[in-house]
Amino acid sequence: MNIRWIKTNRWIKTIFNNLVWDIPNSENKIYLTFDDGPIPDVTEWVLDVLKSENIKATFFCIGDNIKKHPEVYKRILKEGHQTGNHTFNHLNGWKTKTSHYADNFKLCETEHLKLPIAIGTEHSFLFRPPYGKIKPSQSKAIRQLGYKIIMWDVLSYDFDSTISVEKCLENVISNTEQGSIIVFHDSLKAEKNLKYALPKAIQILKNKGFVFDVIK
Repeated sequence: MNIRWIKTNRWIKTIFNNLVWDIPNSENKIYLTFDDGPIPDVTEWVLDVLKSENIKATFFCIGDNIKKHPEVYKRILKEGHQTGNHTFNHLNGWKTKTSHYADNFKLCETEHLKLPIAIGTEHSFLFRPPYGKIKPSQSKAIRQLGYKIIMWDVLSYDFDSTISVEKCLENVISNTEQGSIIVFHDSLKAEKNLKYALPKAIQILKNKGFVFDVIK
């Protein structure tokens, strides 16, 4: 049986409470996040949507993509969005030795450090493990460097080609509540679902009174 973990269970948040799953607040804030970019076209489309809606988001970027597409990454920063480390090669922590994982994290950190300094923005200390899979030893090593490990409250499943665009939208709007961290993907794999669901989700969530903010 294929079980889709769309909304993170409360007991998971309690057990792994050294990870950030949501951000409680009294201002009806929610947090849009995007994984796996930056890439031309898809990330740029996301940025166009966010700009038109006058909202900010947090992008968890793969170091290799930053290296390949620095202008797209630079645009993310210039337009006031937050960024975070997503490893250099999108590693699965459960299948990777901690020493190699740490090295790959640092490679990504190097790419993240170049452009923020160049355009006068502060370096981010946010990290999201690809697939949400990270060993305790990896988590400890990264947190000891001063990073917050950002997970999620709501997963859109935009990357799954077997679900309909309508289901992707429903995943988000039915599960988002005050403080939710929501995951979309600025990737080619997610493009079809993303382009349908993201603009509609933003409008519906705005109409519900939610306020979008970046993760700090």
